[in-house]
Amino acid sequence: MIMPELGPPPGPATEDGDLSTAVAELSAEVAALHAERARRHLLDLAAGVLVAQLSTTPLDAADHLLRLAESTGVSAEDLAADIVNGAAGTVVAEADGADGAAHARRFRRTASAAESGDTVGDVAAALLEGGLRPLGAQALWLWRRTSTDCLELAGHAGVSSTEASHWRWIPPEGGGPLHRALAAAEPAWLPAGPPSGERLPGPSPEAGRAIVPLWHRGSLAGMALAVWPGPAHLDEPVRRALVGLTETAARMLDEAGTDPAEPPALGALLDLLAHPAMLLRTEPETSALYVEHLNPVAMKAAGGVHAPVGRPLAQVFPHVDGDLARLVADVESTAAPQRAGRIPGTYRHGGPDPMLDVRVLPAGRGHSAVLWHASSDSGLSVARALSRLEYVASFEDDLITGDSRWSDQAYTIFGIPRDTDPVPLRKLGPRLHAADTGRLEELLTEVTGRLEGAHTLVRVIRDDGGLRHVRIAAEPLLTDGVLTGVTGIYQDVSARHHTEVALTATFDQLTAVQAQSALRHQLALQLQQAIVPEVPRLEESPGLQVAARYRPAAEEYRIGGDWYDVLPLPSGQVLVVVGDIAGHGIDAATGMVALRNALRGLAFTGHSPGRLMTWLNEVTLHTHGHPTATAVCALYDPADRTLCWSSAGHLPLLLLREGMAEFLEPPRNILLGAVPSARYQETVTQLMPGDTLLLYTDGFIERRHTGLDESLAILRRAAEGLGPGGMDEHADRLMGAVIGDTDDDTSLVVVKVS
Repeated sequence: MIMPELGPPPGPATEDGDLSTAVAELSAEVAALHAERARRHLLDLAAGVLVAQLSTTPLDAADHLLRLAESTGVSAEDLAADIVNGAAGTVVAEADGADGAAHARRFRRTASAAESGDTVGDVAAALLEGGLRPLGAQALWLWRRTSTDCLELAGHAGVSSTEASHWRWIPPEGGGPLHRALAAAEPAWLPAGPPSGERLPGPSPEAGRAIVPLWHRGSLAGMALAVWPGPAHLDEPVRRALVGLTETAARMLDEAGTDPAEPPALGALLDLLAHPAMLLRTEPETSALYVEHLNPVAMKAAGGVHAPVGRPLAQVFPHVDGDLARLVADVESTAAPQRAGRIPGTYRHGGPDPMLDVRVLPAGRGHSAVLWHASSDSGLSVARALSRLEYVASFEDDLITGDSRWSDQAYTIFGIPRDTDPVPLRKLGPRLHAADTGRLEELLTEVTGRLEGAHTLVRVIRDDGGLRHVRIAAEPLLTDGVLTGVTGIYQDVSARHHTEVALTATFDQLTAVQAQSALRHQLALQLQQAIVPEVPRLEESPGLQVAARYRPAAEEYRIGGDWYDVLPLPSGQVLVVVGDIAGHGIDAATGMVALRNALRGLAFTGHSPGRLMTWLNEVTLHTHGHPTATAVCALYDPADRTLCWSSAGHLPLLLLREGMAEFLEPPRNILLGAVPSARYQETVTQLMPGDTLLLYTDGFIERRHTGLDESLAILRRAAEGLGPGGMDEHADRLMGAVIGDTDDDTSLVVVKVS
């Protein structure tokens, strides 16, 4: 059967993930082709038997085999195994029943897979996986007999390359169980391992082993060794199966190719590591990298790539090929190890796992060793994290060897060239301000004397004359309770120190400013309370209950342009006013005081609200700053519970009666201060016991992204949901439920008729 040439998928891959997927798919395809080749080999053997038995052509025999499998309901592979077993004289005892038939079929399929292998190693792997593992074995060794009776290792499976290199040659002078079996030309069954004092490959001396001579064409071609993980019960069925399986191995010793050369001693050393490692070879002509060896952990990291050893690195690890090639080039040009924290530098979600803490070492003669971690090492990760911080560095002093290590930032902190040897912590005194050497001594006493962690702040005098404030945190390193080193952190806190000095220098000034601000705040609060008292006094106005609330826009001064007034008059009527000067702050408050006081004086003339508003308009026109304002002026007569009121462009009053709220239509008048000689109309509203009126300014309801109609609707729903309660409670609930966001002053007056 012609096999396709192995190689990368056709066409360039635009993304590492595309190449990785293509390589995985190609590897799966190759594995499937190997399995299909073993299957075809078995079917071809069965067809050959049918050609001889039926005296027919190979094509008809193959067709007959498929038709027979379909008619009997047996798979073509099982039927072919039965035919070949029958021709080979393999007898299934009647007592074995279905289990015996299944065993014979598995034996034949295993033999067919082994016969289709390219190398003796492939043969050993097929025999181990298909035939010996079901018997409990964990490894298989195949040696070829040389002309001098030396045993040369030709193939193995389930064995590390380190152990294989040790048993590659077994000369006859060594004797032992293998050469005794070779001399006797008989199997040796060792269920509890070799005799005491003798050695054989295996996990332990007492592990079960079976030595089987390999006969081919009447001559002893070699020896096979099957190894179990522990003592084994090597009964007669197991022995028969081993002898039968090794017959295939004997034929393949001459027919199959020799295994590729074992990796050099470095490869065996890499196999002992607990983290991934591989050996790369650089092709001299093309500078392409090829994988020459993978330790078991790296083999798992290679994923589904079939037979990764010998392939180009771009096929085995396509997502890191470019970065590793650059590191290898640096290694070859400098002959110095290279490091990288992560390859690739940017992790793509859903892509292959990155290589972490990568180290590339020169291995001589165009070889490079690559070591990495599949999961983060906390110590290395912390060191990388510290290296990213501009003002933080790590150090470690080995007290046994006298060596010290600094991270790169330490050289910057101390102003020392990077090619200078690091300074141990105990010898740092000459680089410190004379007044701080005592602090260093105290730190060393804590760490090396009391074996406790400690920290201190010192001043470092750099070679360039600069002064840096450096915090030192140190911890002792103990081995079996003995101090062996010191490790810790240097942190340059100069900037923070200078900031603290600057803050201290200005603290008194800030304290003075704060005191002045508090005084202004208190004076402004007293002024606001004097201008707009929170609770109007209505002792002389029986029949009305009033609650008022005020919330200024300028919190720093707590005064604004809103005002309200509830004033009993000599006539027995009560003046109720809410007004809003445009703007807020001190300027608005000045205009508000002028209008509020003017209206209070005009109200004592006894004229109606319309007349009062006409006069107030003239006052507004002649007030400093020419303010404009909206206002509602109302006179309540407790004798007949009538409310005569006028509005200067103000929002409508809200009347709450028996739980239902409605807005009162105001007279159509222009705002105050707009035009001279304006005449203001008024209207009369009949009130009833229990009625509640809400007078408010626009800052109470207006919102930036809400229309006026919607804002008024929110107020109406809030009023209808008040329920029972006192006037102060109602005012507070309304202030919490209806909140404007236009940064304007807010006034609310709640008046209830008794």
